[in-house]
Amino acid sequence: MAAVSCAGLIGALVAGPACAETLADAIALAYDSNPTLQAQRATQRQLDESWVQARSGYRPTVSTSFTETYQETRTPGGRGYADTNGDGIPDTLVSTSIRTANAASGALTLTQPVWTGGRVGAAVSAAEADILNGRENLRKVESSVLGAVIQAYVDVRRDQEAVRIYENNFAVLTRQFEESKARFDVGEITRTDVAQAEARLEASRASLQSAKGQLATSRGNYTAVVGQAPGELAPEPSLAELLPASVDQAFDIATQDNPSIRAAEYAEQASRARLAGARAERMPTVAIQGRLGWSGTADPLETDKMSRAVTGVAQVSVPLFNGGLTTSRVRAAIEKNNTDRINIETARRSAMQSLTQAWSTLISTRANIISTDQQVKAARIAAEGTRQELQVGLRTTLDVLNAEQELRSAELSQVTARHDEYVAAASVLNQMGRLQAQYLTPAIPRYDPKTHFGKLRLTWGWVPWEEPIGIVDSALTPKTHELPLDKPASPSK
Repeated sequence: MAAVSCAGLIGALVAGPACAETLADAIALAYDSNPTLQAQRATQRQLDESWVQARSGYRPTVSTSFTETYQETRTPGGRGYADTNGDGIPDTLVSTSIRTANAASGALTLTQPVWTGGRVGAAVSAAEADILNGRENLRKVESSVLGAVIQAYVDVRRDQEAVRIYENNFAVLTRQFEESKARFDVGEITRTDVAQAEARLEASRASLQSAKGQLATSRGNYTAVVGQAPGELAPEPSLAELLPASVDQAFDIATQDNPSIRAAEYAEQASRARLAGARAERMPTVAIQGRLGWSGTADPLETDKMSRAVTGVAQVSVPLFNGGLTTSRVRAAIEKNNTDRINIETARRSAMQSLTQAWSTLISTRANIISTDQQVKAARIAAEGTRQELQVGLRTTLDVLNAEQELRSAELSQVTARHDEYVAAASVLNQMGRLQAQYLTPAIPRYDPKTHFGKLRLTWGWVPWEEPIGIVDSALTPKTHELPLDKPASPSK
């Protein structure tokens, strides 16, 4: 927070006034504290654990067991005496023979998979693809959050300008109303002119209150997404340097960087690996097992008299028949992979459609800015000329009121056009996959999900021989490959 306060966008974005809150400040704060983004990062860290869980199939398992058994045998028979107090002398007359025995045993078992037929290798590849898919979902959430930050920022800026315009309009109409009353008092105009000025004044008062209410709503939205109430906001910096020169260039970038398209491609890789895992269910498995066991009497417990057994087993399991379950799973996995492969094209078309719409909106809003700028200039000239002509009797009070209203309307249209153009530019960046902190604020440390994943490479349970076992086991399974992504260099955290 302290590092980025009163700082502007670096590189691609130009900073605003030093003492005002900038868009870079808002983005940096939301990037570090937005709960939606924080929750998605935690979800991604949870997903990273699926890789460790899949790799555990290469690792040994160790288990231990202890058993204690007590047995009492009663045999009906003739009358006799039994020793009931343990002194070795029969002292009780019984008609049933009673014998007791007890035993204890313990075992330590170690099982090491040697070859799983590709089952574990396929599971590891699927987990890797799922993790890469999750990273793209994280990028989507980041784009959504930063887009909401930009939307909230420019909404507050727009509504602040609207309030300023309505306040100016209210002040002008107040003076106009007072002038009208003064001119009525000396007989220059009629009561109708005064009533017209008063009606416009009250309408301006109502519009001003509505504008303040809208500003309060926008400030609330800003607080929700950024994490603090907006202060004095500096003008938003231009996004022109981040935008491509043509829509064709935008399409090329989106094809490579759009997170929805990339997520669909990783989903297809995951289902392809799971298809290989389903087919591997037909393959034999090889494992070795070692067992160390003890057994003897539990009461009295004399460990030096207990027997010990050491067992080594090499086990080969070959599936023969399971009622068609494996074949059905293979067919289902094939269709799931077909679906995911088709979804890649669906995601691509959807992204191209959204990008086309965003680009068209950007072009139209840029044209609106030019038109509204000219409209404001013309309206100012017209309003000033109408006021001067009123002084010489060439215009009526209503003409002046209409001219002022047209000027305020033009100014509001100008503010709205600039707001819409900025939102459209952000939408284009979003569809391109470039509405990311690494492009908007490259100077602040970024959250890199690879950092957490890298820490899982050597965790509790890792054994050195799992690597060669994994290489052999995954020899025939499809490998997950990470798609290239344009990432500008910047600090990571």
